[in-house]
Amino acid sequence: MAQIFVSGKMPVLALRGLAVFPDQTIHFDVGRPRSVKALDAAMKRDQHIFLVPQRDIMDDDPLPDQLVTIGVVAKVKQVLKANGENLRVLVTGLCRARVSEITQTDPFMEGHVVSVPETEVQDSVKAHTLRRKATNMYGAYLEVTEHTSKSTHLRMIASTDTGFIADTIAQNSGIDYRDKTKLLCQLHPVRRLESAIKLLQQEIEMLKLDVILQEKTRMNMEQNQRDYFLREQMKVIREELGEGDDLEEFDTYIKKIRQLKLEEDHEKKLLKDVDRLKKQPFGSAEGAVLRNYLDTVLELPWNVRTKERVDITAARKILDNDHFGMEKVKQRILETLAVRQMAPQMPPQILCLVGPPGVGKTSISYSIARSLNRKMARISLGGVHDEAEIRGHRKTYVGAMPGRIMAAMIQAGSSNPILLLDEIDKLGKDHRGDPSAALLEVLDAEQNHTYRDHYLEIPYDLSDVMFITTANTLDTIPTPLMDRMEIIELGSYTDEEKLMIAKNHLIPKQLKKHGLKKSQLRITDDGIREMITCYTRESGVRKLERSVAEVCRKAAMELLTQENPKRITVNGSNLENYLGVRKYLPDRLPGTDQIGLVTGLAWTSVGGETLEVEVNVMDGSGKLELTGNLGDVMKESAHAALSYIRANAQKLGVPVDFYKTKDIHVHFPEGAVPKDGPSAGITVCTAMVSALTGRTVRRDVAMTGEISLRGRVMAIGGLKEKTMAALRHGIRTVIIPSDNARDLEEIDQTVRKSLNFVVASSVDTVLDTALNHQTEMDSTILADISAECMGQPRPNGIRQ
Repeated sequence: MAQIFVSGKMPVLALRGLAVFPDQTIHFDVGRPRSVKALDAAMKRDQHIFLVPQRDIMDDDPLPDQLVTIGVVAKVKQVLKANGENLRVLVTGLCRARVSEITQTDPFMEGHVVSVPETEVQDSVKAHTLRRKATNMYGAYLEVTEHTSKSTHLRMIASTDTGFIADTIAQNSGIDYRDKTKLLCQLHPVRRLESAIKLLQQEIEMLKLDVILQEKTRMNMEQNQRDYFLREQMKVIREELGEGDDLEEFDTYIKKIRQLKLEEDHEKKLLKDVDRLKKQPFGSAEGAVLRNYLDTVLELPWNVRTKERVDITAARKILDNDHFGMEKVKQRILETLAVRQMAPQMPPQILCLVGPPGVGKTSISYSIARSLNRKMARISLGGVHDEAEIRGHRKTYVGAMPGRIMAAMIQAGSSNPILLLDEIDKLGKDHRGDPSAALLEVLDAEQNHTYRDHYLEIPYDLSDVMFITTANTLDTIPTPLMDRMEIIELGSYTDEEKLMIAKNHLIPKQLKKHGLKKSQLRITDDGIREMITCYTRESGVRKLERSVAEVCRKAAMELLTQENPKRITVNGSNLENYLGVRKYLPDRLPGTDQIGLVTGLAWTSVGGETLEVEVNVMDGSGKLELTGNLGDVMKESAHAALSYIRANAQKLGVPVDFYKTKDIHVHFPEGAVPKDGPSAGITVCTAMVSALTGRTVRRDVAMTGEISLRGRVMAIGGLKEKTMAALRHGIRTVIIPSDNARDLEEIDQTVRKSLNFVVASSVDTVLDTALNHQTEMDSTILADISAECMGQPRPNGIRQ
């Protein structure tokens, strides 16, 4: 086609998101005031206007320097009024041009426009090939877009102008306006056509992909419509059968399962169970099993957490308000808080609180939960002897249910609670399995993040759970299980600690429980001490609390029966009116020092006790008689003591042949109570030496320690409880093994100040401290008296 040359002054109209090419007819809307005025000016003249794209389509009022350098001189064919104030314009492009000078910008843009000739190129095989390829490709484009008008394609087929074909493709395709602007600025026809072919190829590929996506969307919509139709039919059928709510139930299950955001295989497994449930007939047994299973899984707190309190000061205040004493436990909990604050990702420690009954192991666990702001669930393990109690049953069994761990998680309603495993030392074991072995995975921080309950069949994360276990003794806890826990021992309360607990906690609690006011009932300190000494003998405070409750009941009865009820005061002198006759008489020491009677110290599950050992020596053949319901270990200790005395008879002042001529009877009173343990070794030895030598034993001395054949005093346990028992009994001096000297730091200060501790590493120290020294004259007098009474000649030695 012949090129058109233009040079002159004409209005300039900026195009936004649009480009017009030579020899192309196009319509577009004009709405900006400056553009409308430029169009009016062109219509008043020769209908010629310069159309040039603007660089930034967001600019409502572009300046001359914001326009593209190349535009098109076009002739306005038609102007119609569109919606509102917009005008619809039909134009035909004439030639490429540029603005050499802007002559005005208001009220519209106008400038001197000069046409830009295209680069002249000779027709070549390459140009011919490109034209044919472009024509065929545009035909394919029309097929993809399903365009009904073929006139543009026919014009391209009939044309031999390379630039015209490139401009036609650019004008009549969905190529991006930025690419169209580049094609407009390209003056070389062959290069312009090459670029147009590439852009058109990309457009065709995008359109084909769009067609595929639309087809898939249509098929999905048809499938969804089909499914909806079938579901509606099923819904009607189920309503006729009385099963109308099942479909909503299935949808609810699916929605809740997806909200859990589980791992893909676990979610897939649960959704598969929902599909199985859909296929079950109404009222089937398997359907009930699947419903129970899905309900249990969905009740678990998978993604529910409570915000943990890491304020050490607030936690200390809560612990101190709830419990008196227990400094080791409180300090350990505060250390845990400090670590959690410094390293939140560290898994919680597993604590095992060991101590006698009634010292507050369970209640301190609830205080720990309050101080950490965690929810709490308690699992009682006493008497559990079936592994399925911990791990759950397979859901195929009738009446199957999850284990106690998962049940406690459901009860807590949080994925980071405190689980209290109470009485872990009382787990049983039989042919159905070992529950303590099932707990190994639960209490292992390296494994419990994928804990599998037999009922759930999918792993549950227990790594954020803080486990606290309680026990009365460590003897029955398996070693692998104990190895996973940090042991914290809670000792018995002293009488002074019990007094403070009763005043600050027990009495206010029971007054509130029985509807009494402080002004109505007062229990003095003497009354509380009398209650502790004569009505309760325990390491904890449970019996003490029951005694306080009994006093409150009697006081309430008295207040209601009196005509003019006054304030009731309970003290040591009138306590019997409320609690009856004293159950325990105060421990009294013997009136005088005696031969063969020694006070020992023993540990029991309810605290410490004093233990008297009596020894009699009689003429005989060297027999040793042990009575008092003794265990094997205690019997062996007595034999060890006897062997030591035989080996050191001369040094101890004992007749060398006593084991041939004397029978020894060792008795432990309260024969109905079983006794065992090695700590009475030095007690038995001291009693035997006293009986064999006739030396009296100091009645204010008590002792504990294991004896060896070489006379060494070996370490024992339970020193805190034993020393408190000695103080109650009125003892002033306590002999302990030297290896237990370090344990004196843990003994209550009141006990340490009241008792004199003698540290012994050998039996010699024990005998020197416990036995009274008699003069030779005293021994002779005793021998004369004994001989005269028996009508026998005076012996040279002393016999007992």
